[in-house]
Amino acid sequence: MLLAALRENKSIQAIADFYTKAFKEDLKRLNVIGPKVWCKATEHIKEQIGMIKKLEKEGYTYFAGGNVYFDTSTADDYGKLAQLDLNAEAQARVKTDPHKRNPHDFVLWFTKSKFQEQEMKWDSPWGKGYPGWHIECSAMATKYLGKQFDLHCGGIDHVPVHHTNEIAQSEAALGKKPWVKYWLHGEFLVVKDGEKMAKSGGNFITLPALSEKGFDPLDYRYLCLGTHYRKQLRFSYEALEGAKAARKKLEEKFVSLASGKPAKEQLFLWGTNGRKPSHFVKGSPAKRKKYLVHFTKEINDDLNTPKALAVMWEVIKDDKLSDKDKHFLLVAFDEIFGLGLKELKKEKSEIPEEVKMLAEQRLVARIGKDWKKADELREKIKELGYNLGDTKDGYEITRL
Repeated sequence: MLLAALRENKSIQAIADFYTKAFKEDLKRLNVIGPKVWCKATEHIKEQIGMIKKLEKEGYTYFAGGNVYFDTSTADDYGKLAQLDLNAEAQARVKTDPHKRNPHDFVLWFTKSKFQEQEMKWDSPWGKGYPGWHIECSAMATKYLGKQFDLHCGGIDHVPVHHTNEIAQSEAALGKKPWVKYWLHGEFLVVKDGEKMAKSGGNFITLPALSEKGFDPLDYRYLCLGTHYRKQLRFSYEALEGAKAARKKLEEKFVSLASGKPAKEQLFLWGTNGRKPSHFVKGSPAKRKKYLVHFTKEINDDLNTPKALAVMWEVIKDDKLSDKDKHFLLVAFDEIFGLGLKELKKEKSEIPEEVKMLAEQRLVARIGKDWKKADELREKIKELGYNLGDTKDGYEITRL
């Protein structure tokens, strides 16, 4: 954050605000349901200091070189998530902080660091400074989710250090009880030769960049659904073209099946509003039930989205199912897939791809505050016979 602020000659807050807004826009375009609470580490310093003080009181910390460290030797099962060989790991670390008692110890609060010239610092019992990376997550998660919760997600690269340290400090602070029941780690998105996609590697691809090339954000969502989250997803434009074609075929098929309003039971199919899925599965026709059970089995097997997608295509190809049953099942499945089928209207599907792509490019221009380009794209859409209206969620296309 500090380096980005210096590079762009902006405040850290301005950098944070810009990327937070871009991130939220991307979530909307990917049809990702947002959290009920958007919590910021900078607004929870009190909670972080409180957790560090508790760790200090229980004898899990030491103060050295102006910083508060977590002493990993006090945690009997340190490294259990990653099954670390602590001796081998310690030898592998080349740059060792001279103030650490053990190579795996980590900072809970900095008053001295290589990033001294930064604007975000707070008063604390140990001096003016800022929290370590790991304590932020533990303090906020505990505040909003409690002393124990079911699921914690993250990238596979967080297992050996970040999540390992989160567990150590959280369980030490909360009485050595299991903090999280299940950990779900997503594998890397990789490009050619198995290289991880990263901005530092110069191979970082954004949603706006995909839109510029004519892809809808939901094409990318479909691509992701086709690979299990624990397996590396190899990105290529050829693969994305395949996902785009499959999603278009799905939309066209869904629209052709649509007849009347969806049954009310679909609204509660997966247990929303306190209802259990079985309540409506039992009341469904036998053919529907078979596919509902099959789909549920696959998606409950560690979120196996590729197999769940295969069940969806089985439904589409099953000549023994009525259009009404197929429509019902596709809407039900899409409560998991999030491809926006329920909101799909026939008139929307008839809008030319060129118009939809221009609309996406205009949204990108609006997000980047390129008003001139946005106006030009709106005029192009108008020339093609369509009107583009701005909405709080993005845009709406209608015929002139």
